[in-house]
Amino acid sequence: MKFQVNRDVFSEAVSFAVKLLPQRTTLPILSGVLIETIDTGLKLSSFDYEVSAQTEIAADIEEPGKILVSGRLLADIASRLPNAPVQFSTVEGRITVNCGSATFTLLSMPVEEYPTLPQISEQTGLLPADAFATAVSQVAVAASRDDVTPVITGVQLEVSNNSLTLVATDRYRVAVREIEWDSGDVANTETLTALVPARTLQEIGKTFGHSGTISVAITSTDDRELIAFRADRKTVTSLLIKGNFPPVKRLFPETVDNYAVINTAELIEAVRRVSLVLEREAALRFTFTIDGVTLEAIGSEQAQASETIDAHLNGSDTVVSLKPAFLLDGLGAVHSEFVRISFTKTENPNKPGPVLITSQSSKDQPGADNYKYLLQPNLLLR
Repeated sequence: MKFQVNRDVFSEAVSFAVKLLPQRTTLPILSGVLIETIDTGLKLSSFDYEVSAQTEIAADIEEPGKILVSGRLLADIASRLPNAPVQFSTVEGRITVNCGSATFTLLSMPVEEYPTLPQISEQTGLLPADAFATAVSQVAVAASRDDVTPVITGVQLEVSNNSLTLVATDRYRVAVREIEWDSGDVANTETLTALVPARTLQEIGKTFGHSGTISVAITSTDDRELIAFRADRKTVTSLLIKGNFPPVKRLFPETVDNYAVINTAELIEAVRRVSLVLEREAALRFTFTIDGVTLEAIGSEQAQASETIDAHLNGSDTVVSLKPAFLLDGLGAVHSEFVRISFTKTENPNKPGPVLITSQSSKDQPGADNYKYLLQPNLLLR
């Protein structure tokens, strides 16, 4: 095998291929990147049985072939090569990389032991890349990081006719965002669902965020369900999480009459300041009145803090206790100047219902981005 390739193009392709590989793998062969010649140049692939990445780039091919090489080592080398064309050649199990005055010799891994890459079905639909990347960043923060319950470590994608809904929860909060979905000529008579690992989906969102349009395919073959995302000659596939995602969307109320509208940046800064004195896992007390919202951190005997900022209250005075980290995740996902915090009720008058966080384009006008974040308050300490 022998080829020459542009340094920057090659470095970006290797970086993409290894990005989704786990830091440690039980099978060393799965840490490799497969490089093979195709009619248009090169195809680089990685696969660890759960996630795969493939990308195609242009290259000058002198001798066709296929090699498997340590992915992270190759990515490190490619990112530090001098500004010159990169030349690859293989001789008896060794790979020589020449670039300018630099030469590297790498050991080739056994290609025949590498697993077969997933086969992808026809396209299921199309997504606007920028909206998808934004939606993933807004929703994935609410997914659980506890692998004991795998089903809530994912983001549930629900497809119906012309919309895609992303949902995530960790039992303490729920995030939902709806974006446009183009199913082409195929009408979806029933809702398609795909439960994708949140970490994988976050990387996919970052990778394809500026790609214009993303093609999506949901495939079910031989007891293996996977989803594939394609754009810009790049493809990422992921196995879906098995199990039934909890029906958390029904927790959202249709309307809430008791709410406060606050400047988003002011509230974020106040939460960060007042929570400085809190011990870990402690909550902030929020008192909403006609005069504004007062944040209080009881903290320890050594330190307490409070601050009052402007808020426009609609309805009765309300007191809730919220964990600052969870609240900041929701506020950070509201991409609008103002935020609406709505107070739901429960049958028990002594137990506050979840607070609903949505965007607000102005003091009087709700946002139009279909983003909702439901946060369970802590019990108030009397």
